[in-house]
Amino acid sequence: MQEARFYEKLEDKKVQCHLCAHECQIDPGKRGICMVRENQQGVLYSLVYGKLIAQNIDPIEKKPLFHFLPGSRSFSIATVGCNFQCLHCQNYDISQYPRLHEKKIIGQELTPAEVVAQAQANQAASIAYTYTEPTISSEFNFDTALIARERGIRNVYVSNGFMTEASTTAMAEVIDADNIDLKSFSDSFYRKVCKARLQPVLDTIVRMKGLGVWVEVTTLVIPGENDSDGELKEIADFIKGVDPGIPWHVSAFYPTYKMLDHAPTPAATLLRAREIGLEAGLRYVYTGNIRGDAGENTFCYNCQALVIDRLGYTIRHNYLKDGKCPHCGTPIDGVWK
Repeated sequence: MQEARFYEKLEDKKVQCHLCAHECQIDPGKRGICMVRENQQGVLYSLVYGKLIAQNIDPIEKKPLFHFLPGSRSFSIATVGCNFQCLHCQNYDISQYPRLHEKKIIGQELTPAEVVAQAQANQAASIAYTYTEPTISSEFNFDTALIARERGIRNVYVSNGFMTEASTTAMAEVIDADNIDLKSFSDSFYRKVCKARLQPVLDTIVRMKGLGVWVEVTTLVIPGENDSDGELKEIADFIKGVDPGIPWHVSAFYPTYKMLDHAPTPAATLLRAREIGLEAGLRYVYTGNIRGDAGENTFCYNCQALVIDRLGYTIRHNYLKDGKCPHCGTPIDGVWK
């Protein structure tokens, strides 16, 4: 165990956690909503420090990050636990593990230095904190990211964005990119489907971008829930208002966990979402979880020339020259070196 950061001690040995936007007030012997932060006699502890449930080498495109070191490898890690309870979680077996297994915490014990060494051994350009919500393991992630930066390895988050201003500011010091899920533009959706709220996610997107972190946004489009033209336009307009150069990934839903009564997302819905995003003024909109579509590729927003040709998570050809379109010389938003 490791004493948690971002909390304050209250009367009667209660504590209040300020790591995520739930800001749980936790009684002695109890845990927060994430199920991995516990109040032990007035001291809040992270129960997942260095306890990894997943370790994999992934293409950076799988995060998905399409404008951050394309074609590179990312050493991807996760712990159990999550501060959301999404009905459609693809990784519920690990994100909800403590909740489903009588508060049990499992994982292979590794130090931050050992994680960085594994990333180096696998020639990974970055370490991705992903699969489950990385915010809930931020103490370990922060310590790992500091060492990684010293070794020339980048750090990326794949996050639900439900952070406080304090935790966002702290993590922005050590992470280089963040793909943030914007699951809906409806607070009622967040409350019903995720047991969370919308506004903190919007705030995190704005803050991360303002603090110099490379940001991409993903929306899983669920039939009958968040797939209306109006809501998709609201999302696109919000992203454009932050920065039109933020890539937006619209991905297909497949029935899973507690949302087995919804049909998979038709390809036509994603293609329509892409059109909505481009018409709203976004420079880059990508379709995910469908193959062989032009929505996988990166085009110059100025002259429409193909600049990165993809098939799934594979780069077939990168035509960029020093981060610019080879045809018209327009700089393409991203981190290319």
